[in-house]
Amino acid sequence: MNFDNRVFGCAIVKAINSNYNADFSGQPRTLPNGIVYATDKAFKYTVRYYFTKMYPNEKVFYFQTPKPDTGNPRSLDDKYNFLFKDTKDEKDKKIVNGNLLKCIDIRLFGATYANKAKKVNISIHGPLQVNHAKNIWHENNIYTEQIKAPFADPKPKKEKTEEGEESFDEAAMTTIGRQSKLQEGHYLHHFSINPQNLKDPLEVAGELGTALLKEDIIKLKAAMRQGATFYDSASKAGTDNEILFWLQLNKDSKLILPAFTDLVKTLPEKQEGKTVFDFEKVSQLLSCFSSEIETIEFYINGQSAMAINLPEGCTSLPLFGNNGEEA
Repeated sequence: MNFDNRVFGCAIVKAINSNYNADFSGQPRTLPNGIVYATDKAFKYTVRYYFTKMYPNEKVFYFQTPKPDTGNPRSLDDKYNFLFKDTKDEKDKKIVNGNLLKCIDIRLFGATYANKAKKVNISIHGPLQVNHAKNIWHENNIYTEQIKAPFADPKPKKEKTEEGEESFDEAAMTTIGRQSKLQEGHYLHHFSINPQNLKDPLEVAGELGTALLKEDIIKLKAAMRQGATFYDSASKAGTDNEILFWLQLNKDSKLILPAFTDLVKTLPEKQEGKTVFDFEKVSQLLSCFSSEIETIEFYINGQSAMAINLPEGCTSLPLFGNNGEEA
């Protein structure tokens, strides 16, 4: 069954002594004013990773997979041929659109498929748009620590002495590295869903197209609630999902809402060891539009966070677990 409602919301990811989204120097990303931020790609990666591990029968296109013979990542062409082995006419846009829409990540996030060799260019505007996240905690404390490897450096450095240049003893050398982490951060990603964004590619694909499904939304909610915690790599240990705020409009609603990025605040002091999130401005915004709203769901990790001034009619649910969504 198709999913036709528009949705607005936000997802908050907590990082304690962790590096949720590093730049190419290994540092947590910072804005010019020093506030830590994360890209939409970081959050989408956790969602796609969750899909690949928890729903192995789903096709996920934009996720790196290795070639079995070399271990190198598949190219765009390789990935297409790997997922759609029986495709014969790879230049027919109807067939290519239909194939791409079989992938759950493309039905949600969209795609830019540019295959120069086959001269096929397709752009799909995804229903789900995720904003960059900003740390809404009042501190942005980044620290760097040295780490030691248990192996000798294959390229020992040299130093100049009074007698001239002299090498270190290679056997005594070990590699010294560095890693940087954020002491505490609460990254807020605003997001919106508009299923009508798939209207054009579905028309091109005709009977081969797959629209956004209610089953997709159930899986999406599970991934947005648990994907960051589930990933749990060495650098992201300490990065956890914390809140998912899901505002679903009536099907015929034409309401437009601004991003929630600057509407949710954290109090500077914790209560009972828990971070306090204040939704007062969100509640004020929504108070005039109650007739436009079908449901408001609020998922929170109650072990580390609490919320105040939630909108009227909001249903609070645990962040982790099934919550009765999946059969």
